[in-house]
Amino acid sequence: MNFIGRISKTPRLFSGISWGITALIVVTLVGFTLWRIFPKPAPTVPESTPTEPGSPASLPAATGPGSGVQAIVRHVALKTAIDQTVSYTISHYTIQRGDALFSIAKEYNIKPETLLWANSKVLQDNPDNLRVGLALDVPPTDGVYYQWQEGDTLDSIAKKFKASADDILNWPGNDIDLADPVITPGAYVMVPGGKRELVDWIVPVVARGRSGTSSLGSASCDGPLGTGGFIWPAGSHYLSGYDFSSTHLGIDIAAGSGAPVYASDSGVVVVAGWNSSGYGNVIMIDHGNGYLTVYGHLNQVNVGLCQGVTQGQVIGQAGSTGNSTGAHLHFEVRRNGGYVNPWNVLP
Repeated sequence: MNFIGRISKTPRLFSGISWGITALIVVTLVGFTLWRIFPKPAPTVPESTPTEPGSPASLPAATGPGSGVQAIVRHVALKTAIDQTVSYTISHYTIQRGDALFSIAKEYNIKPETLLWANSKVLQDNPDNLRVGLALDVPPTDGVYYQWQEGDTLDSIAKKFKASADDILNWPGNDIDLADPVITPGAYVMVPGGKRELVDWIVPVVARGRSGTSSLGSASCDGPLGTGGFIWPAGSHYLSGYDFSSTHLGIDIAAGSGAPVYASDSGVVVVAGWNSSGYGNVIMIDHGNGYLTVYGHLNQVNVGLCQGVTQGQVIGQAGSTGNSTGAHLHFEVRRNGGYVNPWNVLP
C-alpha cells in the first residue's frame, strides 16, 4: 500500500476508535444508573427457631459494617436535662415600708411560717418584729432552715422537725456528700417539708369582757381554699377606730356607710347575718388553711351561708350595726382558735 493509501485510511481508524470509546462510556453510565435505581437486595435474615427451655438463645444476625445487612446507625448522645428555673439557694430580702409577713411569703411562694422559722434569731417567731431595713433569709422551699449543732444527726433532725432524713440528705442545696454525709456544726441546712411549733404570736384567748370580739358559732361547709395571702377588705388602708390590742382583738378600718367590703382571701362563708353579741351584721369566712376572717358592723350582707367566695369579691357593705358608734369595718383574723394581729397579714 502506498503512502497516499495509508493516509486515506487513517481517519476511518480514528473514527472507529472514537465510536468504540463513546459506546463504552454510554454502557458504563447506563449500568451505573441501573445499579443505583435497583440496588442489590439485602440478604434475608432467617427467622429464629424456638428453643427448648433452658437452651441458650441464639443472637440475631450481625448488622454492622461488612455484614452485608443495610441498617441505620444511630449514635447515642447521653444528656441530662436540668431545670435551671428551680433555685436551691437562700435568697435575701430587705424589708420595705408597707411589707407584711404574708405579702413577702406570697411573693416567694412559701408559707409565712417558713419565713418566720428561717429568721427566728431576729424575728423571734413574731411578725411584729418586722422593721424597715431588716434583712431576711428567704428559703427557696417550705420547711425549716436550720443551723447544725454539735451532736446532731440526720435522723435526730428529721425526727425533731417531722421530716425525712433522705429529703435532707438528697436536697441539692444542702450539698451533702452522699458517700460521706458529714455536716459541720454551724453549717445551715434546709429541712424540706419540716415544721416546728412557733413561739406563739397568735393571741390564744377566748374573747370575753371588753375585748371587742366574741365566739361565733359557724357552719360546716366545703368551698374554695385561701391563696395564702390577704388583701385589705376595704378601699381605705387606715383606721378610724380601735387598733389591735389585748383589749380589742381586731382593727377598725375607715369605711363610710355603704362602702364595699371585700373578701380578704378566698374561702367559704361560715357565718352570715345578724349577731346579737355586738357585731351586728357579720360575715366570717373560713379560708380552709387554718385561718378565718371576720367582718363586723355591716350595713348589708351580700353572701349566704356556705357560699364560696374569691379574694377581692364584694361580700357586703360597711355600716354601724351592733355595738358601734359610727360607720366603719371591724376586721379580725383568727387562727386555730386564737387571734392574729391583722397588721401581720395585710400588705
